[in-house]
Amino acid sequence: MSNPKDKLKERPKLGVGVIIQNAANEILVGKRKGNHAPFYSIPGGHLELGETFEEAAIKEVYEETGLRIKNPKVFCVTNNLRTYQNEGRHYISVCLFTNAYSGELRVMETDKCESWEWVALDKVPQPQFDASEFAIECFLKQEFYIKGQR
Repeated sequence: MSNPKDKLKERPKLGVGVIIQNAANEILVGKRKGNHAPFYSIPGGHLELGETFEEAAIKEVYEETGLRIKNPKVFCVTNNLRTYQNEGRHYISVCLFTNAYSGELRVMETDKCESWEWVALDKVPQPQFDASEFAIECFLKQEFYIKGQR
C-alpha cells in the first residue's frame, strides 16, 4: 500500500523540445517507438542537472538526429497533462526553436525512434506526442503558453 506522503514528494519532470525548421519552412519530426510509440514528435529529451535549456537542446538533438543545431531560442513552455492523464508521468517542457543546423540527418537512437522526416507545419503526422503538439501549437499561434492545453 502506498504512503499518501509519497505523493507529496512527486514533482513534474522537466523536458526540452526543439522545433528545427529547414529552408522550405518544414519542421523535423520523428516517429517514436518504445515509451512514446506510436507518437510523432519533435526532437527532445530531459534536462539534466546543471544544464541550460540551450545545452540540453543541442545535446538532445545531436543524440537523436546527428544534427548540430546552433543558437536555439526558448519560445514557449508547455504543461503536458495528456501524458500525465494517460501514463501518470507529468512533464513540463521548455521548447526551443532554431533554423540553424548542420550535419547529416539520421536515426541515432534506433531503440527510441523509427525515422525522422521534414514536414509542413500543417501536415504533421498523427498521433502526436502531447509535448510536441503543444509546442507546435504555441509556435503557430506565437504564444509563450496556452492555458488549458490538454
